[in-house]
Amino acid sequence: MYKVRIQPGWELENSAGDALPPRLIELLVAVHGGGSLAAAARRVGLSYRYAWGQLNQAREVFGQPLLRMTRGRGAQLTPIGERLVWADSRIRARLSPMLDSLAAELETELERAVSAHASPLRLHASHGFGVEALRRALSDAGIPLDLKYRSPDDALVALRNGSCDLAGLHLPIGEMEGTIAVHYLDRLDLVGDRVVHLAMRRQGLVLAPGNPRGIRALDDLAAPGLRFIHRQPGSGTRLLLEHLLAREGIAFTALGACDVEELTHAAVAAYVASGLADAGLALEPPARRYGLEFVPLATEHYFFVCRAQTLEGGHLADLLDVLRGSTFRHALGQLPGYDPSYCGRVQTLPEAFPSLRMPSGDRSAG
Repeated sequence: MYKVRIQPGWELENSAGDALPPRLIELLVAVHGGGSLAAAARRVGLSYRYAWGQLNQAREVFGQPLLRMTRGRGAQLTPIGERLVWADSRIRARLSPMLDSLAAELETELERAVSAHASPLRLHASHGFGVEALRRALSDAGIPLDLKYRSPDDALVALRNGSCDLAGLHLPIGEMEGTIAVHYLDRLDLVGDRVVHLAMRRQGLVLAPGNPRGIRALDDLAAPGLRFIHRQPGSGTRLLLEHLLAREGIAFTALGACDVEELTHAAVAAYVASGLADAGLALEPPARRYGLEFVPLATEHYFFVCRAQTLEGGHLADLLDVLRGSTFRHALGQLPGYDPSYCGRVQTLPEAFPSLRMPSGDRSAG
């Protein structure tokens, strides 16, 4: 089993062509996380003197310092230093899912090149922290995985046409389950499909530290001048937001949308943390990672849909072993807002979701 890692990188230079030193961003991120230049230099493998050299070189690029040393308070980033750290966060949040997907494809191609019998598990799912944890666990276990990050709509289409073995999907627990399930019903086979549970997880509003806009509920999002960062159309989180707003009688257009739409939960949180938006809807882990406020709005099941024949043919046996293992379930439970109680459980769609239990008729997609 081969492991490919692709990391995003970026460069910056001023109008005179003076560029930031190569290790500067890494150094600033470490200072931001620890508040000590000496500790940050050790963390990234630089001498204290070399780290100061990097900072002085960067000062020449911007014409102002990126760091201030304060007696008793250690090292503090200046506003431009903070901007560089948040720029790096946004770049990583936006690009990492695509790079991870490409890395998985390359791993699969290499595996096929050296083994004529390699048959990777084909998973299409939206980028999330539970899915990422599963990707790492399967890689550590030497289980080939062909992972493509796709919206729930696209993943279910791929399942129906045979392009994947598992399609990721999430449905809220409670009264909205049925209304959102209807959106996917024409791409589900209530008889021939099976549910493989991953986790229960919380979605909610991610807000700036201290919640300066005083946002407590959905009604507050329509306040004049409030900036809301949306997920892209077709994402499960965008669909959830639309239904949450409709339930409260709030027009989707009442929200003051930002000029861009993000592709992942992490990117939404990074956008809010950068001060470019006041609020967004996302999972809890990135909110905690960036020190943001989090107001839970919905708990949902995240699961995979597969064909019964795939399950009965034994192709998912290794996956189920990982999902049901104590090591993975513990790792999943460490994610903020995640509950692994159902992890590895297999059910029919009507067994898993009461709203899909029909008294008569066949609503299969074949």
